Amino acid sequence: VQLQASGGGLVQPEGSLRLSCAPSGFTLDRYVIGWFHQAPGREREGISCISNSDGRTDYADSVKGRFTISRDNAKNTVYLQMNSLKPEDTAVYYCAADLSGLFGPTLIAATYNYWGQGTQVTVSS
Repeated sequence: VQLQASGGGLVQPEGSLRLSCAPSGFTLDRYVIGWFHQAPGREREGISCISNSDGRTDYADSVKGRFTISRDNAKNTVYLQMNSLKPEDTAVYYCAADLSGLFGPTLIAATYNYWGQGTQVTVSS
């Protein structure tokens, strides 16, 4: 069972990237999915999440209006569309799943019990 984030890279300020979160060994549509990022020397921060049932989403204030989380259940993938990227968005990005079913969508890392490897996003001119 694996969870893999991909789609990171180097982008100029105001540019866009779309990250993908895809599992192997289970289907995502049953679980709450969150996106987190962690910059060097800083704690992991929740930036977006999406419900498994009613499509509810939530965003950190720092990314509201710029990032959009979505699901494509047919492709068993959750996406994070990131627009108007800023240098302070530079970090390793992780997706995570709440396999317990105990929590709704949250930006709290402790409520997620399955994490994948991250993907590096660097915003620089």
